[in-house]
Order: sequence, then structure tokens, then C-alpha cells
Amino acid sequence: MFLFFHTTKTAKQKNKNKSNKKNLFSKGFIIGVVVVAVFISIIAYFGINSLIPANGKIPIFSPPRNNFIKAVYSPQTGYIFVSQSSGAVKGLRGGGGGGSSTDPSYTLKKGSLESIHMINEDYQTHSKHNFNIDEFNVHTKDLGYFQTQTVTFIADKEGTFKYYCTIHPEMKGTIEVQAD
Repeated sequence: MFLFFHTTKTAKQKNKNKSNKKNLFSKGFIIGVVVVAVFISIIAYFGINSLIPANGKIPIFSPPRNNFIKAVYSPQTGYIFVSQSSGAVKGLRGGGGGGSSTDPSYTLKKGSLESIHMINEDYQTHSKHNFNIDEFNVHTKDLGYFQTQTVTFIADKEGTFKYYCTIHPEMKGTIEVQAD
């Protein structure tokens, strides 16, 4: 009798293991796997596309040099760009490289990967602003107060180029790209 009970229990365990295997690949499990796969694919797609510069066609996996520029307004100067970058920035008005300068002039090396981080800090008028460099296909959207946008590009042409705001034409500066 003990032997019979033991055999029956083993048969029940086998049936239970089969039903667990059956539930492992249930409809809900398969849907969950598909949803996770789609989610990971979307993240990968946008992640790789975020590495493509504005004037490029393929992702670039090296870090860009960061340039920070703010759009501001003051009654004394009007609408201006103010640089918060250091290094290759030269002020057109308000002097010197490094620190903060108004309507700054940037000096870049040909072939360098650059990021422009534009922020609208126009707390006086809360006007919208944008940042554009036509030759490098750099264009931000119209940014409201305290909005920001980053555009990455390759400085692939030598020369002096103008950057500007289409909303306020007095906001402008230059970018000089020099041979390495």
C-alpha cells in the first residue's frame, strides 16, 4: 500500500510539472515578452538616432565639446546671447574668453564634434528665442522662458559663419572654423 501511494504522488507531481510548463508560455507571458522587446527596440532606436549630428548621417560615438549659450534681455542691452562656455569663446562685446560674454564669437577646429546647449533665460519679457547656424543645419525650435534644447553638429567647413535668432535679428554672433 505504501508503494501505491508513493507512485500516485509521483504521477501527480509529473502532471503538476507539465501544467507549470504549459503556463510558462501562456498567452500573457508571450504578450509580456513582446511588449518588453518593443520597448527595448524603441529605446535603442532613439538612443542611436540621438548620436547622429544635425549635419551628419551616421551616429558618432565620441563625446562632443559643449558650448552653453543663453538668450537674455535687459533694458540696457536689449535681446542678446550670453555665453557660459569657456575655452574657445571670444566676446564681441563685454570682453574676454571664459566666464560670461555677450554675443560671443566661437572658434572651432575643423572636423570637431560640437554641441550647442541653448537656454532661454529671458525672465524680463518671457519672449521666445531660437538659435540657428544655417551652414551646419543647426536649428532649435522656438524656446519659451526657461526651455532648453541641445543641437550637436560637426564643424566640417572652414570659414566664418553667423549664428542668429530668427525672432530677434539683433541677437547674432559668429563662429569661426579653422583648419586643424
